[in-house]
This record gives sequence, structure tokens and C-alpha cells, in this order.
Amino acid sequence: MIQSKDISFALGAEIFGIDLASPLVPNLVQEIHQIFLDRLVLVFRNQILTPKQQVRFARYFGSVVPYPFLKGLECCPEVLEVITQPEDGVNFGGGWHTDTPYLEIPSLGSVLYAKELPPVGGDTLFSNMYMAYNTLDKKTRSFLDGQLGVHSANKRYAKPADRSQIYGQIKQAENKENMSTENYHPIIRTHCETNRKSLFVSSLHTTTIKGMKEKAADIMLTRLYEHQARDAFTCRVVWEPDTLVIWDNRCVLHNALFDYAGYKRRMHRVTIEGDRPT
Repeated sequence: MIQSKDISFALGAEIFGIDLASPLVPNLVQEIHQIFLDRLVLVFRNQILTPKQQVRFARYFGSVVPYPFLKGLECCPEVLEVITQPEDGVNFGGGWHTDTPYLEIPSLGSVLYAKELPPVGGDTLFSNMYMAYNTLDKKTRSFLDGQLGVHSANKRYAKPADRSQIYGQIKQAENKENMSTENYHPIIRTHCETNRKSLFVSSLHTTTIKGMKEKAADIMLTRLYEHQARDAFTCRVVWEPDTLVIWDNRCVLHNALFDYAGYKRRMHRVTIEGDRPT
């Protein structure tokens, strides 16, 4: 049996006694996957991993896909090295968001591995969107049911200067087609594995609600953004060297805090292919 400890009431669990550098037997993978569905964010400490071992772990959850706009490591293209340099004024992943909702098929989740950390700070916050949905009043839930959110990478990356600041030293991919695309996804999303409903919008990428007047949509979205970041829905992951974290992008928002200006932070990230939101 796996030993685990919940990080907060809302979500998150630390998993103990597993060496991810070695292949996992099927029954262990199944048990980890069930905890993943239950707790949404899993934390593994003291893992000494090569990029290929990180990719192997990610593949227990689904196919691995490249991150749009950016190039992976030369030795292992599936792994994106996310670096914040001491001179950077912004960070990659800052602000509450779900990953790649501007794609037709957003990611299932991400596997992030700490390679180099600042002396203090750089934690990541996560928020449970099942709870965000369940605590909406019935009138709002009824109104949002069937509504489509409009998602675009351009909301944050509209200008080349914005991209260069946020990406820092990361190599940008030559194909930037996804940068200008918009996609519509249900604001109330049903998880394909748990069949539970969650709130699927985020302030970094959701631009409006399809078919609504701009002012009315802005008012509703602002209300949802404030609601989904309530402390009661969240957990905080404090990074340590060689920590690996995986989260369920289908029902979780995350926010990489930038409270370590003047220091370097280097992470390895793998993206897991998802499904079309319904």
C-alpha cells in the first residue's frame, strides 16, 4: 500500500516510499492513478531522475506531447526546461490558469521536476475546480451550464515582447500557429474519468463567453475568477530540490508564485496529452 499525506483539505497529497527512477509495476501505477483522481495534485520528494525517467513516469498517465511555442531539451525533446533568470521581471506560469485551454485538446496534466531553486520562495498554488463548481449558487450553475468560454493564448502573449519576457531563456519553437488560435470549451466541464463537474475558465486565457455581450461576460468572468481562487479551494506546494509534482489540468488551476526576484529557478516540465472538454 502507498503511504500518502494530504497537503490540504481541498486537494493535494505527498506520496512516500516510491522511487520513480525505476519502472513501476502495473498495480502500483493503478494505485497512484486512483490517488491522482482523488487528490488531483501529487508530490514526490527526493527523486533523482533523468529526463527520460521523468517522461516514462508521465506516460503512465497518457501520451506525452510537446508544449506549444517552445522547444524541449535536445537530449529529450519531450522535456521543456523552464528557467527564470535573476534578471527576469516576470516568470513562466505566474497567475491563476489552466494549461493550454486555447488548444482544441488542452493537456491532461503536467509533470514538473525541480532542478534548481531559489533559497526561498517560488512555491506553486493549486486550486480545486470541482469545489469551485460545487460552491456556486444554483442560479449561476444553471446559467453557466451549456455556455462556452473563449480561450486564447493571445490574452497573455499578444505581443512578441510579452513572450520574450515570460519565456526568458527558453527556446521558442518555429511553429507558432497556436499563438493566434481561439478555441471554445464548456465553462462547466465534465471530467472524462470521474464524471464530476468542474469550473473551466482562467484569467490568463479566457477572453469572453461565446454569444454574450462583452460587458456582461466580463462581469461574470471576473466574478468566477475571484471565486475560483478562494483559499478554501487551494493547497500550496513548497518546492525542494528533486521534488516532482503532477497535477490534473482538467479540474485544477495553478499559479507559480514569483516572489524570488534576483534568483534563478530551473524546472523540467513534461506535458501529458488530454481530451476534448465536454
